[in-house]
Amino acid sequence: MATRFLVVLFTCLRSLFAADVTPLPVVPSVSTVFCAQDSFALTQLEENPAVTRRMVDQIVLAVTKQPDVRQAWRSLVSPTDLVGIKVCAAGGRYFASHLGIVEAVVAGLTDAGIPPNRIIVWDRDPDKLQAAGFLQRRGSYQVRSIPPVVGYDPKAVCIVPTIGKLIWGDVLFQDSRTRGGKRISDVEQLSSASHIAKVLSQEVTKVINVPVLSNDAFCGVAGALYNMTIANLDNWRRFTQVEGGAEAIPDLYANPSIGPKVVLTIMDALRPQYAGGPNFDPNYAFSWGAIYGSTDPVALDSVAVRLIEDWRKEAKLPPIGKRADWLEGATEAGLGNFAKEKIFVRPVGKE
Repeated sequence: MATRFLVVLFTCLRSLFAADVTPLPVVPSVSTVFCAQDSFALTQLEENPAVTRRMVDQIVLAVTKQPDVRQAWRSLVSPTDLVGIKVCAAGGRYFASHLGIVEAVVAGLTDAGIPPNRIIVWDRDPDKLQAAGFLQRRGSYQVRSIPPVVGYDPKAVCIVPTIGKLIWGDVLFQDSRTRGGKRISDVEQLSSASHIAKVLSQEVTKVINVPVLSNDAFCGVAGALYNMTIANLDNWRRFTQVEGGAEAIPDLYANPSIGPKVVLTIMDALRPQYAGGPNFDPNYAFSWGAIYGSTDPVALDSVAVRLIEDWRKEAKLPPIGKRADWLEGATEAGLGNFAKEKIFVRPVGKE
């Protein structure tokens, strides 16, 4: 017990001295979340990519206030950027960032002068990426997963007080085979450190974040902030499965290698899910036919939480309640607006 206390104390002190000191961004007095909704975006479980392409274009034009789609994307990225599109493939075939939405983003980027080979679509699990339709094709954008251990940057470390139990695949996990069969103590397999995926820390210079609108059983909502942090770190379970762990998510997002690279978040709400997430559960997912977009990820998550609460109430499920309280800390961290009265939801386009 004393040894564990010293480990916790040491890592807490190290996080104080090692933390990046960066000025907090100015949170706008009011944040706008744009919503494009079309009942023809889905036919049963299948996406209509022509419709979702138009919806994405409407969102980007509204966010950037540019006269055409090409100039809209050029206001967000430049031809010298290596652009990442962070998708969510956790739900596999029927509950992932829809392929048509992502390819609409790719089309906009290429029209703005970004060569396809300078666009990377990525998420953690290669099998789920493939199931969601993200396949590497010759002459097209790159598709990447995050390989265990080697896919993480040993120099890009996020240290927070919450301790997690390391498992195989985490950079700091110790295998007894590498220690000559010597037993590894439980304390040696605990860590307050997480490492950022190399694709994010070393490669992409700008990011378009494309999460799905989903709940999470432990931290309430698996949305904009969650998609850029939890799915891009090793030793991530401590943030979703340990009481109070989600409170670190805003600080993780503020890391210079993560949130500051995101120039736009497009939330896929074609088929949202209000319980059982972030994995697919057809009992709680339904066709909504909407896409939300904003430069304020906290406002997007705020809108998502309130929608999920409404749907759970209609289904006579218990509210998310305090599980999403960590999002209020995102406002305190200068990441955006959470309060409902400071968020304006504006519809764009026509159904």
